[in-house]
Amino acid sequence: MSPETPVLDAAPPGLDDVLPHVVDHVALARLYGEPLFTMPRDLYIPPDALRVFLEAFEGPLDLLLYLIRKQNFNILDIPMAAVTRQYMGYVDEIRASNLELTAEYLLMAAMLIEIKSRMLLPPKKVAEGEEAEDPRAELVRRLLEYEQMKRAAQRLADQPQFGRDFLRAQVHIEQALVPRFPDVTPLDLQSAWRDILKRARLVQHHKISREELSVREHMGIVLRHLRGRKFVEFGELFDPAKGQPVLVVTFIAMLELAKETLIELTQAEAFAPIYVRLAYTPVSS
Repeated sequence: MSPETPVLDAAPPGLDDVLPHVVDHVALARLYGEPLFTMPRDLYIPPDALRVFLEAFEGPLDLLLYLIRKQNFNILDIPMAAVTRQYMGYVDEIRASNLELTAEYLLMAAMLIEIKSRMLLPPKKVAEGEEAEDPRAELVRRLLEYEQMKRAAQRLADQPQFGRDFLRAQVHIEQALVPRFPDVTPLDLQSAWRDILKRARLVQHHKISREELSVREHMGIVLRHLRGRKFVEFGELFDPAKGQPVLVVTFIAMLELAKETLIELTQAEAFAPIYVRLAYTPVSS
């Protein structure tokens, strides 16, 4: 139906004399969304406006295959007269409405007529023991190949397709494979160190003695405390009973170990206790 032709769901022309202008305030039809209470006098419907094609074909081979399968013809023994007659009837229909599609269908029609004419001629002489060539052999081969590809395409189309038959489920989960601990800032270390000093003053002794303290030795002591343990709280590595000098040397030893990346200082969250552990060193292969 052409775009210029109005689409009416109205009664047939000629009934406007028997129908009232308004039936219970219900429109007889709608034109571009507007109600019509009377039939227009100048309504024109083209002759082919209501023509309906029930079948649509993708090409001449598709049409031939449809005609053969619909009537249960043997594809290896095609009755060329009946098939050609039906085929030409369809070609006449599309030639009247769509000239662009006619060319390839006419080419196939000429091939069918040629095959039919060759079948009417006497067969060519062949050597004894050999069968005469069937003029329909090439057409049959093309039809069988086309049918095979069409069935394969249909099987592919029947497979579930993403976006048409199903959608991929997507769930976002905020989960890290390796826990990420907050970094320990110098202010956190300073606050923890002040707490250690406060506890040291509470238990300090007024004993004056000269003591040689080694940072390297206390580095080894710290490493021994951490060996075989996953995490050790920062305050457990200090013994306030040994006095403030030992605490200072132990703290310096820990700073040296952290500088040499032999230990790690971690914190589960802000203002949480600080923990110390041995640094992980991957084993080289």
